Amino acid sequence: MTDNKIHVYFMPGMAANTSIFKNIELSSDTFVSHFLEWFIPPKNMSISAYAAEMKKKIKHPNPVLVGVSFGGMLVQEIAKLMPVKKVIVVSSVKFGSELPKRMVFAKYTKIHKLLPTGLVNNVELLAKYAFGETVTKRLALYEEYLSIRDKYYIDWSIDQIVNWKQTECPDCLVHIHGDKDAVFPIANIKDCITVRNGTHTMIIHRAKWFNEHLPTIILE
Repeated sequence: MTDNKIHVYFMPGMAANTSIFKNIELSSDTFVSHFLEWFIPPKNMSISAYAAEMKKKIKHPNPVLVGVSFGGMLVQEIAKLMPVKKVIVVSSVKFGSELPKRMVFAKYTKIHKLLPTGLVNNVELLAKYAFGETVTKRLALYEEYLSIRDKYYIDWSIDQIVNWKQTECPDCLVHIHGDKDAVFPIANIKDCITVRNGTHTMIIHRAKWFNEHLPTIILE
């Protein structure tokens, strides 16, 4: 029997697990959802080599890849290695030039290497890195979402983000971005679908918007 359904692979953001997608609902008549999880990279692994490893977990031809934040960068790297139907990036960037000034500054000064990432078990601090918000009110919630607390992985992720050099993005890419994103300010972002009052964590807090719009975006 031919599988006519569209296979959608979801990649969470830095340090986050797939529970960030738990309120995203795609019709099972049309779509099959799959969830990719971060693994701890071997020492000195490039993002392209990481993407090649992650690609092995994708079992269907011509999938749709949906990536959030750093996961959005990663799915673009995966799309360079295999045919895809569409790449959808959420709260992310398409080019190195869309990174905010503080990240460009970090790239040249290496100041990001001085961040106290050894405190990754401090969820409040980790949420500040991963989500760009202070989360004292919702700490228990963020403890659920941010489960990857490995210092090497966090250091590696931050280094890959600030040094990302992409200058061309896939033709099939759709960028969804919130106008209140504190990690990647929308002022730097070109050609995106703007979500009003959307923050860097809108995949969690604005799931209703995604449930209403994502099927159309995928099928367009």
